[in-house]
Amino acid sequence: MSQRSSVANGGVSKSTNRTLQDGGQEKQKKLLAADAGHFSMIKALHLADLITELNGFCGFMSILSSMRYCLGSPTSYGHIYIALAFIPFGLFFDFMDGKVARWRKKSSLMGQELDSLADLISFGVAPASAAFALGLRTTLDTLLLSFFVLCGLTRLARFNVTVSTLPKDATGKSKYFEGTPIPTSLCMVGAMAWCVSQGYVVGGKRGVVGGVMGGEDSWWGGVHPIVGVFVGWGCAMVSRTIHIPKP
Repeated sequence: MSQRSSVANGGVSKSTNRTLQDGGQEKQKKLLAADAGHFSMIKALHLADLITELNGFCGFMSILSSMRYCLGSPTSYGHIYIALAFIPFGLFFDFMDGKVARWRKKSSLMGQELDSLADLISFGVAPASAAFALGLRTTLDTLLLSFFVLCGLTRLARFNVTVSTLPKDATGKSKYFEGTPIPTSLCMVGAMAWCVSQGYVVGGKRGVVGGVMGGEDSWWGGVHPIVGVFVGWGCAMVSRTIHIPKP
């Protein structure tokens, strides 16, 4: 989760930074409010906003690749590897948009919202879609994966609301993340890539890690215990007691 809500520069005073931010934000508001044609919104986007869009693009391409894997043979892993590979690229763009915003000394309220929406796609919906494709497909599995996505949604909304109230360091940046940032779901993405390489997928030579509990013949199809990792990750994201220091 990049810092798009503030522009920090060690050689510029806080008051100057605030002036730069306010000026850029006011200009963007005027451009968005102006009735200047169907594509006038494009003029209001900063370079960092366009990079954020690439983060969302990677997340959506990951979701589509997971769908393609579901349509093919469960032992043909090309599409699922592509799905998992797109997510780290999303992290790269998530990292770069904040760098570019600070380099150009421009921030925007729209950029902050775009950042959260793109993060939800790339680090919330995309990993959950990959997990579904790999075998977490029972009714209870999907409900628990939905819980993970909704926790990510809630965590991002809370960040946008509380970022201005969190303790700041000398440069004006928040000292810590409240709850685990949603991009940490890449840890699970790495674990899923390992599972694919070892055949721990539905229809694979070893099946889903941990098997299924509750009976696959029941109306709800049982539940795969491994989905508990997503539940725990979701709880960590919305926690208010977990503070992750910022680098």
